[in-house]
Amino acid sequence: MTRAGICRRRLLRGAGLAAAWTAAAAAIAMPRAAWAQGFPTRPLRLVVGFPPGGPNDILGRLVGEALAQRLGQPVAVENRPGASGNVATEMVAGAPPDGHTLLLVGPANAIYAALHPAPADRDVVRGIALVAGITREPLVMVVHPSVPATTVADLVALARASRITMASTGKGSSPHLTGELFRMMAGIDLAVVHYAGGGPALKEMIAGHAQVMFEPISAAIEPVRAGQLRALAVTTAARSDALPGIPTVAETIPGYEASAATGIGVPSGTPPEVIGRLNREINAALADPALAARLAAMGGGVLAGSPADFTAIIAGEITKWAKVVAVAGVTPE
Repeated sequence: MTRAGICRRRLLRGAGLAAAWTAAAAAIAMPRAAWAQGFPTRPLRLVVGFPPGGPNDILGRLVGEALAQRLGQPVAVENRPGASGNVATEMVAGAPPDGHTLLLVGPANAIYAALHPAPADRDVVRGIALVAGITREPLVMVVHPSVPATTVADLVALARASRITMASTGKGSSPHLTGELFRMMAGIDLAVVHYAGGGPALKEMIAGHAQVMFEPISAAIEPVRAGQLRALAVTTAARSDALPGIPTVAETIPGYEASAATGIGVPSGTPPEVIGRLNREINAALADPALAARLAAMGGGVLAGSPADFTAIIAGEITKWAKVVAVAGVTPE
């Protein structure tokens, strides 16, 4: 064979190999793109790390119902309480990264990350890719009606003159650290009593066994409306429409702010196309006035945005609570 023939054969062989590689790459890429476009292919589950009936459970069911309508597949809420929500987080982190298993992400995740720092190259919430925010909710400072304080300033003065007991929903919980932040910024001492969750803590507050508590507005609003507890202030920078007339803590303690940011996450490694679809549908659901009104009735404001927006919010919460954890000397249980 001539040199020209040999060169031509090599060229054709190279072209054939290149075409084969291109076809193989397309074969790999096409199913993923087609699969993502067809998502979801079966019912979804939304894992909530707290017991049924609480504010997290109620929020999860509201969002699950709205998301099911938009995705055309049922969304079943699965309660997996334990370890301040970490049982649910680990469960979702270990699920197949196909978008069919969702996690209700909230303050407990940010606080857990603050208590257990991860390397900088890890996920903001370990094993979880953040999809979208849902709501940002104030906590409310409540006191038992027997406490002679009708303002934040009254409570600060009372705490400086006598022993005040603060109910906590658990060591390292959002209400606990929100109270620790207040204690630090007000320059007072509070005797903290930890209970096994929000329900038991509220019962003890209503019974008068503790004097002050910080609790998400969605959980505390009914006892406040019933006169079982007195609301002194909300913890967000702005006042809440759910409790009109109640001031912010910052009006007495400048710079004070705390809130409960909640959203949705999926296992790390979930395809970006699926995360994008979930994000679009969640934001579309939040744009529905009916859902927004139901969230507002619970005291929360809509927290729409991109996956990057929600990731930045949770990263900021981790940084904030890490400082409180360090100063207050809070350690993991």
